Amino acid sequence: MHRPLALTLAICLCRTRETGQNPRQPESLGPSQGWQAHVGRYPRMCYNAQAALRLQASGGLMSIVFASRLAKYYGAQDVFADLAFSIARGDRIGLVGPNGSGKTTLLRLILGLEEPSQGSVHRARGLRMGYLPQEARFASQQTLYSEMLSVFAALRRQEQALLALAEEMAVAENPDALMARYASAEQRFELDGGYTYETRIKRVLSGLGFAPDTYESPVGLLSGGQITRALLARLLLQEPDLLLLDEPSNHLDLGALEWLESYLRDWPHSLLVVAHDRFFLDKVVSRIWELDHGRLERYRGNYSRYAAQRRHRAARGVREYQEQQEFIHKTEEFIRRYKAGQRSKEARGRQKRLNRLERIERPHRDPRMRLRLAAKLRSGDNVLMSDGALIGYETRPGGSELGRLALFDTGQFLILRGQCVALLGPNASGKTTFLRTIAGEIDPLDGHLRLGAGVRTGYLPQRQDWLDDGKTILEQILGLCDLRVEQARTLLGGFLFSGDEVFKQVGSLSGGERSRLALAILTLRGANFLLLDEPTTHLDLASQEILQEVLISFGGTILLVSHDRYLIDAVASHVWVIENGRTRQFEGSYSSYLRQLEHERAESVEDGRELRLSKARRRTRRRDRNHLAEKAARKRVQRFEALEREITQMEQRLAAMAGLIDRASSCQDLDRLQSLSADYQRLTATLAERFDQWELVVSVDQQE
Repeated sequence: MHRPLALTLAICLCRTRETGQNPRQPESLGPSQGWQAHVGRYPRMCYNAQAALRLQASGGLMSIVFASRLAKYYGAQDVFADLAFSIARGDRIGLVGPNGSGKTTLLRLILGLEEPSQGSVHRARGLRMGYLPQEARFASQQTLYSEMLSVFAALRRQEQALLALAEEMAVAENPDALMARYASAEQRFELDGGYTYETRIKRVLSGLGFAPDTYESPVGLLSGGQITRALLARLLLQEPDLLLLDEPSNHLDLGALEWLESYLRDWPHSLLVVAHDRFFLDKVVSRIWELDHGRLERYRGNYSRYAAQRRHRAARGVREYQEQQEFIHKTEEFIRRYKAGQRSKEARGRQKRLNRLERIERPHRDPRMRLRLAAKLRSGDNVLMSDGALIGYETRPGGSELGRLALFDTGQFLILRGQCVALLGPNASGKTTFLRTIAGEIDPLDGHLRLGAGVRTGYLPQRQDWLDDGKTILEQILGLCDLRVEQARTLLGGFLFSGDEVFKQVGSLSGGERSRLALAILTLRGANFLLLDEPTTHLDLASQEILQEVLISFGGTILLVSHDRYLIDAVASHVWVIENGRTRQFEGSYSSYLRQLEHERAESVEDGRELRLSKARRRTRRRDRNHLAEKAARKRVQRFEALEREITQMEQRLAAMAGLIDRASSCQDLDRLQSLSADYQRLTATLAERFDQWELVVSVDQQE
């Protein structure tokens, strides 16, 4: 049965326009009559939020969040304006855009944590939302594990009710009615996940990098990164209808990040995630929203498809703008030439058409970071080598064994000119310490690292604590190199510090601005061996892509520590992994490394399968040698199962009788007490016989 046309159009128009394949066509329209054909005829219906909510209440709309004419201003600063969008059940959306474009603000408006300056956000009745901010705050006096248990408070109340019911059954004179109630309650408890919730807690905590010895740690004593992971774990266990994540990968190592990707791929609810991690976006989301210049553009597909569509859309936008400008110029020239002549009527007609023409806005040309890394000198073929060095640091001065923390042994290695080595490993495994050791900031605990001839290092730390917060950006540059002011300002302009921005205090810069300043300083080193520690942290996607292009074309050698797998896969020629205090070295890209790991896992599984098959064949040969023994074995299995059932029933009867005996004793009903005790002894003796028979069956089976 078809919906009325107006209802169908309202439903379609409330779904926001997306690039890529068209959304599902409305039931009453043909394939060529999608909603795009009606936008011009029914423009006001896109913003009829109340109608959309009425449709939603009637079951005609699957959106759980709907926004119309949404705008946010901070004083004179316009963050965005006139946004309209909807989020449907099951949507998996990645929100991207330059730093400062308003992504976090949009999340907070959806959540209701901030009020819009204009427009409205409507949420489905009873919608449960969960939010992970970039900097999480988690005020709790409980331990980590207790905090996770609190998610399942309702289940634990069911559990307590079941225990109380079991105790009541034990003392009831007629436990049959209670047993029916118990069976029903237990079934509901099992269906709600009562027997698996603790397993789920341990799975999520382990996946996010929490070792069992941290489970009893008070939440208030956890580090900032651990608190963020704890809040993320709690959100995953709560399973809200809409999960909003703001840079969830910031505090996760690669293992935890890969686990989270796998977990979110099976996420049964809606997801909206702000992320700069391109690999993560490729794996997890099926749509991309781009917030830029106050506008929200939508794309179907993951990050890679978005990037391709965006390039195509940008090229098309430039072409359409240029074609229209050419048409306008020719029309204006015609009007100028003929407005007073014989063709004046035609000129006036063209002027009217030109006045009615909807002008295409000039495409935005975002300023792009101009990064150039060039080595001043060519190094020798051997860049870094060692016969084995123990990497770590001293926790107390003096050099005693008790004051040293060893992290890993490098083993023997050689890095050649032109190689790019990506160093992977869990958090706190020693990656940053290794870079600091190579840079000469600390010494190895044992052994030596040797730089080759002509090697000049350039170290980019993860944290820019070495920048002088008391200086301006321009002063920071001039204090580190021999440049004139004009040259320094030109350099800084290439890193998006233009005009008066060069006079900003370093201490007032955002994380992205500090990263760009550190990269600008790195270009002045002229290094031929780059030591990069999380170089894409705080960079927006456009800057990440520029850095990636520059590193690919860099003529020197690179040792890279990064969680950005997109970057690693693009630039790395070798992958080193820190595992159990040692390094494993793989030749090839990150994708090659993953394929090799998968091959090793498959071989391990195959070896296990072959071992099981071998054991099964040996068992089969034994059974084939004696058909009678096989038949006897089947009988033993049947006897074993029968004894199991009989023993279980007897144990239940004994538990019930124990309650009855307690009650008779408290009532001083001696006759009933004597009768029950005799029955209890007989049943206990019978149970002992069944146990003897059960043990005999088990022992015979083990001998076989």
